[in-house]
Amino acid sequence: MLKIKLAVFAVLLFGGAAIHGAITQRWSTFAPDAERREAMHALVVQYPECESSPIEHDVPLKERSIATSRRYLFVSRGFAASTSIISGVPGAVATHTPDVCYTSSGYTMFRAPRRQTVTLADGQTATFMVADFEKKKATQTERLRVRWSWSLNGVWEAPDYARFHYLKCPELFKLYIVTTLPNESDDDAPAALSFTAAAFAQYAEVLAR
Repeated sequence: MLKIKLAVFAVLLFGGAAIHGAITQRWSTFAPDAERREAMHALVVQYPECESSPIEHDVPLKERSIATSRRYLFVSRGFAASTSIISGVPGAVATHTPDVCYTSSGYTMFRAPRRQTVTLADGQTATFMVADFEKKKATQTERLRVRWSWSLNGVWEAPDYARFHYLKCPELFKLYIVTTLPNESDDDAPAALSFTAAAFAQYAEVLAR
């Protein structure tokens, strides 16, 4: 009986290690397209009447992943947005979605993740997850709408169980688009959705080259 229990334990132990190794590509050579990766992380979204600047990111990173974040300020419209592009091993990039990492950073999620699709300027579509968060401060409440999606080749998707959906892919990109929400409304600022579509389209164009 003891030998059987030890055998079962060994199977579970080594089986779990094998699955984790496959997800993180621990035993394979990770060789991203350096030119494409550089272009994605260097991209500045072109959008009218906005000022852009790089910002320090607080995106959780795992094995062999990198991230770049930028802030976009629409002074005349009283509106702000930010983007974060993360790339690396699919098993790592597919995890740590905003519904997990934002709540661990002091935000409260007041509208649960839901899937949405927007039509881009070229007629293609981008599908993403979106959730709403807020953080109460002494003098104000910060409210954010966070959208996120994954892509391999310029087609933005939001699959269930992304970690397994992209298990055998060579490199994965994840895009966060964060826009401010007015305190008096749950609707986007007028430019938010059009900026979102522009960002997805421009990142998709670079990724599809």
